Amino acid sequence: MIQEEKNIEIKTDTKTEFSVSFDFKKYAWKQFKKNRVAYFALKILILLVGIAIISPVIATDQPWYCKYKGVSMFPAFSVYNQCQITDKSTGIEETIQYDIADWKHLDAENIIFAPISYSSNKTDYDNAGYVSPFAKQLFKNKEGNETNIPLKFRHWLGTGKAGEDVFSGLVNGTRISLSIGLLSMSIASILGIVLGAMAGYFGDNKLKTSRGSFWTFIVGLVFAYYYGFSVRSYFISDAFSISGFEILVQLLISLLIFTIVVAIFYWLGKFVGKIPFLKQQVNIPVDSIVSRLIEIIISMPLLILIISISAIAKEKSMVNLMIIIGLTAWTGIARLTRAEFLKVSNMEYIQAAKSLGINEFRIIFKHALPNAFAPALVAIAFGVASAILIESSLSFLGIGVPPSTVTWGSLLNLGREQFSAWWLLAFPGFAIFLTVTVYNLLGEGLRDAFDPKLKK
Repeated sequence: MIQEEKNIEIKTDTKTEFSVSFDFKKYAWKQFKKNRVAYFALKILILLVGIAIISPVIATDQPWYCKYKGVSMFPAFSVYNQCQITDKSTGIEETIQYDIADWKHLDAENIIFAPISYSSNKTDYDNAGYVSPFAKQLFKNKEGNETNIPLKFRHWLGTGKAGEDVFSGLVNGTRISLSIGLLSMSIASILGIVLGAMAGYFGDNKLKTSRGSFWTFIVGLVFAYYYGFSVRSYFISDAFSISGFEILVQLLISLLIFTIVVAIFYWLGKFVGKIPFLKQQVNIPVDSIVSRLIEIIISMPLLILIISISAIAKEKSMVNLMIIIGLTAWTGIARLTRAEFLKVSNMEYIQAAKSLGINEFRIIFKHALPNAFAPALVAIAFGVASAILIESSLSFLGIGVPPSTVTWGSLLNLGREQFSAWWLLAFPGFAIFLTVTVYNLLGEGLRDAFDPKLKK
């Protein structure tokens, strides 16, 4: 009777596994929603992401709509940077270049500005010299006379030394700071999950390959990084000045190139491994290699290590900053993933998959990883908050992103020059505090939701 029950369980293993997995997802989401603080933090994060996505449109000196000499233009939404206008009465052609046009003094028939009518990297010389949000602000009209600034052109959160609008910098800095946090942790997540899974599943004795295949794969990783990221670094850097969608597209292209190059060298390694001298089987102690690598990285002061690498870099680049943070922040994810795989790899459904002859990498990523991913997800949420703090710290010290790029940390750096300009410290500081707190609350909420032992 007991044997029959075992057979029935094996036959319906796939359905049972799907049902349990699906039910657990619903259970975890239900538990997460019960945590009102974490659920509210999720809503704030969605709001911040929304602001980051539309920030180039809501904080720009280019108007949403402009009708000039009978021609309708949409500068803030246009993919082109200029418009040719022909005066019907005189036949004279005029070129309007969107990024340098003086829209605020243009004699337009109708014009609609963005809610924040300043770009983060543009200056308002009439209000230069750290103008407070509550101080009198000036505006030159078309005749060149100084008057009180209209409400639609007011600097609601004050200005910087050269008249930079703090509100625009804060909004556009949301996109940069969140992008650096998310993308750097994407790099860290890929490294941590893959290395942790390999270490926990294979240990020191289970992974064997030919000497030729091993060294071909190592060489392939170097070439894949070079062609996927190093060669395309300018494309990725330019994407940050366009939009968040363009950043995602360029990074996906780089990851695709990286994957293709690695796959090519993996395929070549099979042929190289057939050479008599390189045919010898070698045992790869994956767990020891990954564990020693983790110990080396966590034994170093992380912030000092990142500062040192950033300082000796040839040029300040957001891509370099993301890679540096990603390459130093994966250890916690790897340790949690490794611990889960040590437990999961000995379970019955993994042994059953092995006995059926299923490829080991398919077992790792299709069967074992979905059941060992929850602790890593919590670590990723905390890691994003840490990455944003690191970026802000480096930008505050002036060694993070390029000077032309405005982030929350770079706004704080401007406040160091004039301590009386409290708005340069208060508003960016609050934005950093809010975002880091949101991610920490999300991490705690996910940790509680994914822990079946906690009943609420």
